[in-house]
Amino acid sequence: MQFARIGDIAMCFATRQQAGEGAPWIVFANSLGTDHRIWDAVADRLEDRFNILVYDKRGHGLSDATPAPYTMDDHIGDLAGLVDHLEIDRFAICGVSVGGMIAQGIADRLADRVTAAIFCDTAHKIGDDAFWQERIGKIEAGGVEAIADGILERWFTPAFCDPDRADYRGYRNMLTRTSLNGYVGTCGALATTDFTDLAAGLSLPVLCIAGAEDRSTPPDLVRSLAGLVPGARFEMIEGAGHIPSIEQPEALAGLIADFIKDRSR
Repeated sequence: MQFARIGDIAMCFATRQQAGEGAPWIVFANSLGTDHRIWDAVADRLEDRFNILVYDKRGHGLSDATPAPYTMDDHIGDLAGLVDHLEIDRFAICGVSVGGMIAQGIADRLADRVTAAIFCDTAHKIGDDAFWQERIGKIEAGGVEAIADGILERWFTPAFCDPDRADYRGYRNMLTRTSLNGYVGTCGALATTDFTDLAAGLSLPVLCIAGAEDRSTPPDLVRSLAGLVPGARFEMIEGAGHIPSIEQPEALAGLIADFIKDRSR
């Protein structure tokens, strides 16, 4: 785990470079209310073939939580600044949920450097202003704890949502310990983002992946994003909800590796 000053933000990140100089890079962007550790089990399965960057987006994990609201451009600019700081020239991008929207923005902004993109359990537009303002109101009134159980039911399959499971409780802790500024700020960014035109204009290899039991961005919504992006593939992972990297890391890592192995040099 390391830190870098990107503009006015101290950002937390980690790299795995066991694959060695010349190996292709994959950059991972995490979801709302999580940090970079949601990718650990996927990175474990890919680190022998790819160099890997994971990071905590603004307001999450150990990165700075600036005052809300945020824009999606804030998140995109932070990641663009981080890959520049690390001198990562060409890379594939993989993002889940809001991280998938950040990935869409990076694929557009750094089109000459992004070799392939995986948009996981995300869409060109997630919810509407009324949806996000209602959530912001609940959090401002009662903190992230006030919405935690309902969010976890949308994140995970019923089998995973067992309070006796240590990992379920751990991810609940990750969610509830997200800073208020970070959660509310990112809700504001989601409320104002519509990437319909941006997605339709992308011209790189794209794979869209959905957890079959995702209740936050259901498979049909993810499929609609794939339908917008010229030539995009759509895949579904059984036995997974909104964050397949937690429930089905083997299946997700396999799809990622097969998709980008010939596209990242």
